[in-house]
Amino acid sequence: MARTFVVKLGTSILTDENLALNRERMLEFVRYCARARRRGQRIVLVTSGAIAAGRARLGFPELPRSVANRQMLAAVGQIRLIQIWEQLFDLYNIRVGQMLLTRADLEDRERFLNARDMLRSLLDRGVVPVINENDAVATNEIRVGDNDNLSALAAVLAGAESLLLLTDQSGLFNTDPRFHPEAELIAQVDRIDDKIRALAGGSVSGLGTGGMSTKIQAAEIATRAGIQVVIASGKEPELLEKILTGSPAGTRFTPSASPLENRKRWLFGAPPAGDLRIDAGAALALSEKGGSLLPKGITGVEGNFPRGAVVRLIPPRRGPLARGVTQYNSEALSLLAGRHSNEIFSLIGYEYGPVAVHRDDLILLGV
Repeated sequence: MARTFVVKLGTSILTDENLALNRERMLEFVRYCARARRRGQRIVLVTSGAIAAGRARLGFPELPRSVANRQMLAAVGQIRLIQIWEQLFDLYNIRVGQMLLTRADLEDRERFLNARDMLRSLLDRGVVPVINENDAVATNEIRVGDNDNLSALAAVLAGAESLLLLTDQSGLFNTDPRFHPEAELIAQVDRIDDKIRALAGGSVSGLGTGGMSTKIQAAEIATRAGIQVVIASGKEPELLEKILTGSPAGTRFTPSASPLENRKRWLFGAPPAGDLRIDAGAALALSEKGGSLLPKGITGVEGNFPRGAVVRLIPPRRGPLARGVTQYNSEALSLLAGRHSNEIFSLIGYEYGPVAVHRDDLILLGV
């Protein structure tokens, strides 16, 4: 399977000295992404710059720093930003698809699954997803807060192997390089602890919402999910090529030694919303063959729950065998129980895939 890389580009590296989008530098990044695709790699782009693009588009107006004005600038700039990315990728005959996300899309389990399915569908069809936070509608309550953390969540959504945070610094240093010329770059971090967090400083440029501290937060999210993270300079676009081809650059954060278990602890922290009774054949497929749960193997549905809920999977004459995240709600599963996957659409009028609980969203209990 092709390796998936999430590349996050901050405002400070996408803008020039006039604080307008730097098309030449953006084109360099697109060129290296095109090369990666020719090598069979899949790219997800998390881009900042909507507010900067909006400010430039409106002639750099002097505006009060209100939420409404920032949202207005984002609304104007997001159109311009995606337009430029589309034009540049078009030079290499690469299609892009836009995803605008808020925290609400990622905290609500059903919306999280919908975003995950859509993102992976774009990748499966050779489209480069271009992701940004939906600043035009987001309030403090629903904002992710910065595109560093958004990129980490995007990497989890995409099932990526690597997250590349390209910023206005060369990586993580043992002291602040802005004030200490003798500061040394830390090439590799195997564990993020309080000492590493204490090394994080603010943004050099002051243009973006995130600094090194948010990059450390993003690295912590991603590495716990088994995703390698690299923080490197985006002022040198050629470093993207080095990283994508496996050469050392910036600071590398190694992924957790047991990522799947850690990820599933996160997925299955909520109490079960219901039970799915399954037959002996389904139990055997789950416990010994590494399979997913198909509707055919369900014999009963207990509880009233939405798509994306955590449920227990219970075989005949024993306690729960597994816990899993459902692809369908309880009403739909009641109609699908005991039926073949190719009947899903005809029975309920829509389809989220052939399985009731995917193997990747399932953990066996005491097996």
